[in-house]
Amino acid sequence: MLNTMDTTPSLRVLFGFGTDALANDVPDLLRLTHQADDDGLDLFSLPDHPYLAERLDAYATIGLVLGATRRLAGLANVTNLPARPAPVLARTVTSLSALSNGRLVLGAGAGGRWDKIADLGVNPLSPGDAVDAFEEAITLIKRLSGGGPPVTYEGRFYPVHEITPAATPAPPVWTGSVGRKSLAATGRVADGWIPGHAADWLSSRYRDSRPIIDDAAAAAGRDPSQIRTVYNLPGQITTRPRPATRDQDGRWLGGSPSQWIEELTSAVLDHHAGGFILFSPPGGTPDPTTLATWAQEIAPAVRAAASAA
Repeated sequence: MLNTMDTTPSLRVLFGFGTDALANDVPDLLRLTHQADDDGLDLFSLPDHPYLAERLDAYATIGLVLGATRRLAGLANVTNLPARPAPVLARTVTSLSALSNGRLVLGAGAGGRWDKIADLGVNPLSPGDAVDAFEEAITLIKRLSGGGPPVTYEGRFYPVHEITPAATPAPPVWTGSVGRKSLAATGRVADGWIPGHAADWLSSRYRDSRPIIDDAAAAAGRDPSQIRTVYNLPGQITTRPRPATRDQDGRWLGGSPSQWIEELTSAVLDHHAGGFILFSPPGGTPDPTTLATWAQEIAPAVRAAASAA
């Protein structure tokens, strides 16, 4: 497992970027991931919407990029667990992790577009059952990783019998939990959390949600600080400082590299941010120039400030 993917708080802050991974943009995707790999970014992320033909399959794409890079990790942000049965997904992620020397993070979600998920032939679940299945899936994927004797798991959604775990450890699991029940599940079984709706460290969503994760982790005998908060962060990197880096609702807009560095350093030191995934302002893939500034200027400066504190 790559050290940069470890959940230990003392390790460096993670920096990545998000991509739409559209089927007609494969050359651009490969150019950007090669650039990010050469520039020292930690990971790239892409969505998992298997019901949308215009998007590349998340795990096929991650496999291609991991095979073409040296250190960049892949993240499905987040995996559509209802459409990918947990025992089979366990084999997928442990195989990719073994093939890439641990360059994988398992993003996990309970499913958000049930009308589309049902079109794939998946039986719809109530919101409560979807979260129960989500927690069960993460638990099972971890049990089917890292070796050991055959596993029998009498789950309500994923019963398995005498399945031998893969020798490869499970990758870190980051969730996109939003509701209280799902947030508590994150505290019990996950290694990281990506706040929904691109909420950041100053948002009420973060302030209201993170304590639920921490309380559930402590109740389960876990150290809450071991669960990273990683932010999907849309924003513009400008050549000159902006007069205001946030809008009237307090959402981050972006600014010059120095403004980004100041803001993200505060996020790490004052709010314990564990990582940032850059998107373009509408939520799409950053352009090469923006990505280069993110990787070569902003990320190293924030890491240095965090290490010096």
